[in-house]
Amino acid sequence: MSGENRKKPFVTKEQIEEIVKTYPTPFHIYDEKSIRENAERLKQAFSWNPGYKEFFAVKATPNPFLIDLLRDYGCGCDCSSLTELMLAQAMGVKGEDIMFSSNDTPAEEFAYAAKIGATINLDDITHIDFLEKILGKLPETLSCRYNPGGVFKISNSIMDNPGDAKYGFTTEQMFEGFCILKKKGVKRFGIHAFLASNTVTNAYYPMLAKELFELAVELKEKTGADIRFINLSGGIGIPYRPDQEANDIFEIADGVKHAYEEILVPAGMGDVAIYTELGRFMMGPYGHLITKVIHEKHTHKEYLGCDACAVNLMRPAMYGAYHHITVLGKEDAPCDHKYDVTGSLCENNDKFAVDRMLPEVEIGDYLAIHDTGAHGFSMGYNYNGKLRSAELLLKEDGQVQLIRRAETPKDYFATFDCFDIYHKFDWNA
Repeated sequence: MSGENRKKPFVTKEQIEEIVKTYPTPFHIYDEKSIRENAERLKQAFSWNPGYKEFFAVKATPNPFLIDLLRDYGCGCDCSSLTELMLAQAMGVKGEDIMFSSNDTPAEEFAYAAKIGATINLDDITHIDFLEKILGKLPETLSCRYNPGGVFKISNSIMDNPGDAKYGFTTEQMFEGFCILKKKGVKRFGIHAFLASNTVTNAYYPMLAKELFELAVELKEKTGADIRFINLSGGIGIPYRPDQEANDIFEIADGVKHAYEEILVPAGMGDVAIYTELGRFMMGPYGHLITKVIHEKHTHKEYLGCDACAVNLMRPAMYGAYHHITVLGKEDAPCDHKYDVTGSLCENNDKFAVDRMLPEVEIGDYLAIHDTGAHGFSMGYNYNGKLRSAELLLKEDGQVQLIRRAETPKDYFATFDCFDIYHKFDWNA
């Protein structure tokens, strides 16, 4: 099977033609069946660890309908802001099922996290005194985010550069911080680290686990800290490109288990819980951005103009990221035409694809842009006065459910309600 055909959309042209009768493009649509199957695989893969818990990275896809699907499989919420904490609380997620991993954190956000009983993951050693001043007394359970610096390598491949990242305690600060926290009354500790993003290799988590497990043993020996959990955070990626192979979560979990049994168990730490904070892995492949081709332009290049733009999917414009594109109804046609696939923003980087080989495209064709289930809708914005799209859920029974309505001009102007201009618009126009 050729690379261009390896990625198959989970919706057909006929389904989309029916859906747009009610919900016009552009919109994000998610596949319930695949989300559930993936969550079950993750749960089973780490079932060897009795305390295991996935705290879904809310930032990836902050939609309560989707988060509720994951809660059916025991997932909690990893929050990074006040509004994400408020969302989890409003959904009835209990405090111990919320991990608050933030940075450069305002006082009111720490206060709210403590109020609802979330586990706070400190990003910096200076936050110890900052948090104590806010709360008066530190929580009995706290986590610290670790950044060893340098580069993170697997064999000879550089996965990422923690030394350039703004996050976390240094190695020396972890030991100093744990001692300070113990003196201030903290009784239960966690260790957290995120050292590489979107890794498409089964080796990342086991290598990270080995490094954190060795650190945990040394921290326990030198500080006497009661370490209850080790949070491997996110970083397990997805195959955005059609020639990439997906990670094998069972092989990954087995690698973590091997390191656990080799390092933690002999040190008397066989009761430490393993946590993860996956976002992209949980949702990414199970979302499409559906957009309609509304213009063609024949100048120095061949351009396809869509009714979606970078406000609906920022990653290609921001990172130059690849997202596969299927022309619905033409899945088996030869990809023998080269296009730039663009949106309508006043920015030249507003392109979903550059020099992409696709079947011949006509105005009115629907494009399925793959792998938008994480960091797709959530990174949207309102530049040029563009409005965020709807989000839909393709249910297991084939029905489609609206899980977030599209924004309207009234939503866009709502924050102008303190000015006379707000009351001069004709909202029915």
